[in-house]
Amino acid sequence: MPKKPNVHFPKRFLWGAATSAHQIEGNNHNQWTVWELEHAKVLAASAQYQYHDLPVWDDVKPQAMRPENYVSGLAINHYELYEEDFALLKKMNLNSFRFSVEWSRIEPEEGAWNSEAIAHYVQYVKRLGELGIEPIVTLFHFSLPTWFAERGGFEKRANVKYFVRFSEKILSELGGSVRYIITLNEPVIYAMNSYYRHEWPPSKSSKFETWRVLQNLALAHRRTAKIARGLNRRYKVSVAHNSAYYYPGDDAWVSRLSAWVLQHVTDDYFLRKVIRSCDFLGVNYYFSNRVYGYRVHNPNEALSDLGWDLTPADLQYVLERLHRKYKRPLIVTEAGLADATDERRKAVIMQHIVALQRARDEGVDVQGYLHWSLLDNFEWDKGRWPRFGLVHVDYATQKRSLRPSGTWYGQVVKKLREQA
Repeated sequence: MPKKPNVHFPKRFLWGAATSAHQIEGNNHNQWTVWELEHAKVLAASAQYQYHDLPVWDDVKPQAMRPENYVSGLAINHYELYEEDFALLKKMNLNSFRFSVEWSRIEPEEGAWNSEAIAHYVQYVKRLGELGIEPIVTLFHFSLPTWFAERGGFEKRANVKYFVRFSEKILSELGGSVRYIITLNEPVIYAMNSYYRHEWPPSKSSKFETWRVLQNLALAHRRTAKIARGLNRRYKVSVAHNSAYYYPGDDAWVSRLSAWVLQHVTDDYFLRKVIRSCDFLGVNYYFSNRVYGYRVHNPNEALSDLGWDLTPADLQYVLERLHRKYKRPLIVTEAGLADATDERRKAVIMQHIVALQRARDEGVDVQGYLHWSLLDNFEWDKGRWPRFGLVHVDYATQKRSLRPSGTWYGQVVKKLREQA
């Protein structure tokens, strides 16, 4: 058994939590809200087929089979209650917070800027600064204005200019109050779920469309990164890339080859298109995949509420591989689990921290860890029943309360920051 490392992180290490606008703000109007209303009944009717084999099914069944579960609506009203949520960040001794700006609020109609929404985000970021919390802004986290979606979204190369224009506008308004910019969140996941698996809007199934969207997302990142650096040389720009760790389950050549191919396709295909315009690399990590032959067959010894195989220690291998391959500083921009009872979250975070230290001991320049998520939120096509939050949210009353794991995380962060 490997020796437990002496855990020590630098003074400027980013300890934080992450969110996205559509999942927490409430009262948005974008392509997702339109899609939710159109698909809520179907999602509710298919829930038992989709999730009946999950260990938590009996507990979540009443909620998962209700159409209302799949309509974001008020979400958790973070747009109005953000001061309360920022106070929880401070209570946990966190020094960084990742959030996204909702494009559909900033530009609800093509070319029409919403000055009130812009002022909201300017004040939002200003308040984080006053609290000593480093803001990490995401420009695209899956949600799009309806007018942009109606134009074909990222399916069309000609549409990239609209995203770049929005990015330039909001970054100009935020100015030097932000340093870290995530242009795109999980572009590969977005393209696959929206254009190949037809699970997310616009619910298409086309290999060609998937490929084309990925090309255009890469172009959108490169152009936005160039614009950002022209606005402020202080900006540090990246994508948040979802990386699973693929490993062979046996010594068979086909297993080893399949693991390598899957890792290459899911990681390197897209990253090679954007890495030169990244100052660091944002890494989202949730699970590993064990490959036998041509198939993924995980041990599933410990599962999240969504049935994801929990392998938090493998975060070390993801970081080491990305460091070797791309020679960029790394920030873990998401890592977490759905765990309504809060039975596994503490252990997962602890293993994440040990994995961070072991990667650093191997020379990996890891500069931050942002847990997903600060708050229970609206989990896209699954609705409200998956609970990812360090903070429990009562959806009926909007009351927030720190989970035991959130309290513990805050205590650990305080100790690590004091030791730095």
